[in-house]
Amino acid sequence: MSTRVYLDWNATAPLRAEARAAMLAAFDAVGNPSSVHAEGRAARALVERAREDVAALVGCLSREVVFTSGATEAAGVLGACPEGHGLLVEETAHDALWSHARIVDRVARPEGPGHTLAMGLANGETGIVSPLPEKDDGQWVFGRARAQRLLLDVTQAVGRVPFAFGWSGADFALLSAHKIGGPKGVGALIVRDGAEIAALQTGGGQEMGRRSGTENVVGIAGFGAAARAALAELDAGVWDAVAERRDGFEARIAAAAPNTICVGKDARRLPNTSCLLTPGWKGETQVMQMDLAGFAISAGSACSSGKVRASRVLQAMGYDAVSAASAIRVSIGPATTDDEIERFAAAWIAAADRHAARAA
Repeated sequence: MSTRVYLDWNATAPLRAEARAAMLAAFDAVGNPSSVHAEGRAARALVERAREDVAALVGCLSREVVFTSGATEAAGVLGACPEGHGLLVEETAHDALWSHARIVDRVARPEGPGHTLAMGLANGETGIVSPLPEKDDGQWVFGRARAQRLLLDVTQAVGRVPFAFGWSGADFALLSAHKIGGPKGVGALIVRDGAEIAALQTGGGQEMGRRSGTENVVGIAGFGAAARAALAELDAGVWDAVAERRDGFEARIAAAAPNTICVGKDARRLPNTSCLLTPGWKGETQVMQMDLAGFAISAGSACSSGKVRASRVLQAMGYDAVSAASAIRVSIGPATTDDEIERFAAAWIAAADRHAARAA
């Protein structure tokens, strides 16, 4: 039996039993969901059931859900902005949004055809939940700039904090199945009903013409099952207990290592995320030391793995490069136990004491 402890839920959540069962059952659906015969209709039924489940979790209409290979592909909608259309990206947004930034202009040009504001609802590194921007005269306010359209990356937030696309006022949202205990390689773009966008991928016209290619029926079935389970957890208040466990862990760290900063502690955060910054102790070193001790944590977004560099997010928050490179992320979930948290805290504190002794 493995004694390893997994504390990297923001990178990917463990596969839920419900998702695994749904996927195994979907393997027997031999039909193409675009075929009109009985086998095709059976496969189509699995896709549409999952679409309804994802819509229920996100708080949107089922016809607003477009299945993709993940949130990164869904962010491709930003690359379809019309010529001259400005793209305003929040400084702490995920790289999947930043990669599409052609015009990051804080002051919108009034003569331009319009702008899209792209931002994350919750940051995967710090857990900080961003307030939705306000609207003024039908436009989203972004500093001194104005935007006509709003895209929300809800990948980390959905299923952990209350969210409803319908009341958010956003035009687009994106999410990935593996963040809520579904399979990797499947996600969704939410497109407000009536909005016109260019196809993410052209071809056979699947997904209402917005993303061509035969649907990943097995992955989508797992996504739907995970969404259904995640919504039930949220309604049951499961994440309140996770927040209490996280807060107790942070109090233990603060008492033992007063020089360590808990980033965003006084802000509204995801209930499961701790970003611990110990100036001068490289995050990557901490990750390796904890890995050898049997604990899986991270030093930032998993999508930046292999890139040894200071966190762009923390630097945008005002931390210098040295400090920004000295942070780790501990992200837990409903299955994380008090014993696992205590074991990790003890191992980390022991390593912190050794680091402090060497630095003295």
